[in-house]
Amino acid sequence: MLNEIKSVDSFPLGSIAPTDIYSRNAAEKEAAYLKSFDIDRVLAGFYLNAGLPTDSEPYGGWERLLIGGHAMGHYLSALAQASVSPLLISPDRDALREKLFAIVSGLSKAQFENGFLWAGKIIDPKKPEIQFDNVEIGKTDLMTESWVPWYTMHKLFGGLLSAYEIAGCDEALSIAKKLGDWVCAQVSSWNEKTHKTVLATEYGGMNDVMYELYRCTDDPKYAEAAHAFDEEDFFEDILTNRENLLNGRHANTHIPKIIGALRRYQIMGDKTDCTRYLNVAKIFWDNVIAHHTYHTGGNSEWEHFREDDKLDKNRTNANCETCNVYNMLKLTKELFKITGEKKYADYLETAYINHILASQNPDTGMTTYFQSMATGYFKVFSSPWDDFWCCTGSGMENFTKLGECLAFGDKNNLTVLTYMPFILKVDGLSAELDRDAVREGRTVLKIHKGEKIKVRLRIPDWCSGSESMDVTLNGSPVGIIIRGGFIELESPISKGDSLEISISVRLRAYSLKDNDSVLAFKYGHYLLAAELGDENLETYRSGVEVAFAKDSVSDGVLKLGATAEAVKKNPEKYLERTGDIVYEGGGLRFIPYYLIKNRYGIYWNIQ
Repeated sequence: MLNEIKSVDSFPLGSIAPTDIYSRNAAEKEAAYLKSFDIDRVLAGFYLNAGLPTDSEPYGGWERLLIGGHAMGHYLSALAQASVSPLLISPDRDALREKLFAIVSGLSKAQFENGFLWAGKIIDPKKPEIQFDNVEIGKTDLMTESWVPWYTMHKLFGGLLSAYEIAGCDEALSIAKKLGDWVCAQVSSWNEKTHKTVLATEYGGMNDVMYELYRCTDDPKYAEAAHAFDEEDFFEDILTNRENLLNGRHANTHIPKIIGALRRYQIMGDKTDCTRYLNVAKIFWDNVIAHHTYHTGGNSEWEHFREDDKLDKNRTNANCETCNVYNMLKLTKELFKITGEKKYADYLETAYINHILASQNPDTGMTTYFQSMATGYFKVFSSPWDDFWCCTGSGMENFTKLGECLAFGDKNNLTVLTYMPFILKVDGLSAELDRDAVREGRTVLKIHKGEKIKVRLRIPDWCSGSESMDVTLNGSPVGIIIRGGFIELESPISKGDSLEISISVRLRAYSLKDNDSVLAFKYGHYLLAAELGDENLETYRSGVEVAFAKDSVSDGVLKLGATAEAVKKNPEKYLERTGDIVYEGGGLRFIPYYLIKNRYGIYWNIQ
């Protein structure tokens, strides 16, 4: 049948709870970290800038530099998400909600009369806004003049809007409106030259948050200010779809711009012709996925996009910044909601399991900045109080909204994207996916509450086709339609029904476009990696802690007695399954990558 593209609703945050042990532990570790923050230290930088008395000092690392306060923005968003997380017990949710309201109250005290709010390292006590002035005249020494202040401002808005929209904190919206008024005044003074100078420096998703502030308030001045951050020249370049368009561009500078462009389409679409901005987002996404993305779902090298399709060439110790994946998931989720296209659902699964889940140390709850694609390096995790990298902040958010993209829909429609176990509870609908279909070959979707629910099941990209999936209803065959890469039940189901889903899973091998001899292995949705131990985990500092020493297999050679072409055709002939998603071959043991805490190898040169 012909593909039919249609929009998809997302369930409210907090409706879906993954039920696997790994996810529950990850959420609990994150909650424990969030609870351990000292509110006075979180607010210290804001109080110091506002000239208010405080006996506390800001936290360390990046929070004591010119971008101080950026982590607080993420922290607020994480607190808001945690306050509705079904993975946490009520006392934990309540305690984190109390922290959120206390911080918002403190921010209100530290807000300047003109609406400005800031926590960065003080350059001039008489001019708290000087970083923004310096950016406008091109003074951007990140130690003494300015370091992406608009990026930091974006994080502050993100936290405030999350506190309002998710946790229901009205005071947060009041602060955001006053801060928005300051932004409006600032951008209204820009001439064309100043405008270009400002947009040449990383500004996060200021267009995104200002469009969202407009949506919350219906005040058109915020939409006008948001449009000032729509980088039209870059958008036009994307529409021309030039080869190597992204080469050399800072990845996490540009992904949020596109989220903002898509937000313009979503929020302003009925007021002006915004189709152009949807096209910008779709073309950009296609470019990143097709030419710059590894099998983890991550992208970039030393934070930057490189030449199209040169992924093997650029495998180093500093690939795949976690913030990039955090933002690509945000962009992809909205594109899937708008279009319903399966390719977006495929990426949501890949990046969630193989980068986000892999980014946390399950023992400590700390998270990664980079995830190396070069064989023989290891994961480097943040420290609790002395780093506060951007990825520390996005990590707080990642692990307080686990499972948000496992399924989409509303009380009458249910689209299952990923076959990991979860419980779904929303007004009018309660459902459960009872086990991991990849591990066990089958799972059961049980409807505990609801009537006449239309069900769609994604046909995974790692399946050989619809014939690899079998669906029965209450033990009997059921009528289905295959449309747009999804299996649709011909008739709705209701409370008491059980839909059994069987999926044929096999080991697969994948190469990189610039080297057919280099392979990675996947079993279903799990990317596999070889465990290479925990010895000599030496790092060095380059803004963040980076893995330094490789181990003895640093050449990344895997000897399987066959060519890469032969292995790719039938990897199960050369790697022996010895356990629950455990394969061995060439003297190495491969397990799901997200389970590895230390040294690993994903890509292997087959000889």
